[in-house]
Amino acid sequence: MKPLRFAMLGAGFWAHYQLSAWQELAGVECVALCDPIKEKAENLAHRHHVSRVYTDPESLFAHEQLDFVDIVTPPETHAALVTLMLAHRIPTICQKPMATSYADAEKLVAAAKSANVPFFIHENFRWQKPFRALKNALEQRRIGRPFRARLECVTGYPTFVMQPFLKELEQFILADLGSHILDMARCLFGEASSLYCQTARVHPDIRGEDAATVMLRMNSTIVTVHLAEAETPLENDPLFQTLIFIEGEKGSLELGLDYRVRETTSEGTFVKRFAPEARPWMHPDYLLVQSALIPCNADLLAGLQRRKSPETTAEDNLKTMQLVFSAYESARTNSVLHFAHAEKGKLT
Repeated sequence: MKPLRFAMLGAGFWAHYQLSAWQELAGVECVALCDPIKEKAENLAHRHHVSRVYTDPESLFAHEQLDFVDIVTPPETHAALVTLMLAHRIPTICQKPMATSYADAEKLVAAAKSANVPFFIHENFRWQKPFRALKNALEQRRIGRPFRARLECVTGYPTFVMQPFLKELEQFILADLGSHILDMARCLFGEASSLYCQTARVHPDIRGEDAATVMLRMNSTIVTVHLAEAETPLENDPLFQTLIFIEGEKGSLELGLDYRVRETTSEGTFVKRFAPEARPWMHPDYLLVQSALIPCNADLLAGLQRRKSPETTAEDNLKTMQLVFSAYESARTNSVLHFAHAEKGKLT
């Protein structure tokens, strides 16, 4: 099978890691980079031995034969860029959140379906090694039916030093980090039938919220999600590790610090460590997150090669987007939102 040729749109902070992850895989080749700031694209291209750079997508399309594009740009650009890709009938992968409103996300998914063009979301948190181990243990049902769960991604890491543009986002923690953690909740427990959210702003110099708590009813499980990047001192800062505790009728499962999965039943407590596998290109502070890029990209590549349907299609991720934007609505109105048909993700 000939390698699939792709272009990456965006040459910012995350593009280097995304491109590095692609280069770990066989059967795919980045042939061009596109960014409005030519110097940024040239620097990234030189670093990764990509031969051609462009400053606008139309010029890219005029000169390149592409099998797909990977959009690694700020959220406010996603809707326009995805719409453009679909107009050119180019299979598209987009970073989360796919749009800045649920209505726009719905339009993108409908447009891709109408055009019969593959449209996937690069949702990588569900591919973290310790999370997959926890998911596998939950599916074994040794703890019985889960009735309550807590997912926490709370860090004192100086996020705004590494990515200062995040200060300007009017939608921050729920859209940026919540997209990941709410997707993890769906991956474990299925679709939500109700949701309630409260948010807070701790940093005085940012536009959006940097702390949030979301409570959901997901089938028979009550799920609470805690999110924060408030940059406050923490005794045990897990550096973007999602900590999870699940209570079942016959026991409990925990994903704790240092990537340890702990299972407790009447037979006792069993602990195993599932550490992420490092690569030289990974930032040590983002090791867990960036190590998940490789299996995520592999799953998306299999979808592009039509060997299987990837887990994170845009159609599936639309259900996560509904939770994200419903959380904002719940916080704004201080109300519980109910979903009439959880399996279809329809809001009453």
